[in-house]
Amino acid sequence: MSSAAAAVSLPTGFSVLTTFPDLLFIPEFVFGGLVWILVASTRVAYHLLQGWVMFVSVFCFTLSTLLMCLYFCGAHGGKSSWIAVDAFYHSMAALFYLSAAVLQAFATILAHDAGVLKTYQEDIAAVVFAFLATLMYVIHKGFSLLRWKSS
Repeated sequence: MSSAAAAVSLPTGFSVLTTFPDLLFIPEFVFGGLVWILVASTRVAYHLLQGWVMFVSVFCFTLSTLLMCLYFCGAHGGKSSWIAVDAFYHSMAALFYLSAAVLQAFATILAHDAGVLKTYQEDIAAVVFAFLATLMYVIHKGFSLLRWKSS
């Protein structure tokens, strides 16, 4: 007995901004951009730690922008392979942002020990936004994996 299942596909055009989980692109941009701005505006004392945070925030911001533009243009053409790409990207972005948030938190602890208050306050804000970006990517990942599984 076969059942006719509804075809699951990625949205095209402006429906990207109205469908869940693709609506999460917007807070991912906002929180990721704030991490990028806050880390870049501080005196980077721990190059290896905060270098990874900058790489992750710029990389995810760029690839999220690219994916969203491709969805707007309809470049995916309704192929199910793009659903797998979406799920893979958001899984990797969630993992990268989790590692970046933890490293930024460690750099913040080290900045507190150094006693520079302005840098410490900006680093705290960067940690908060890094964990919020992580949360957005994890939620997007979960729903993208569900969409991939049902495709």
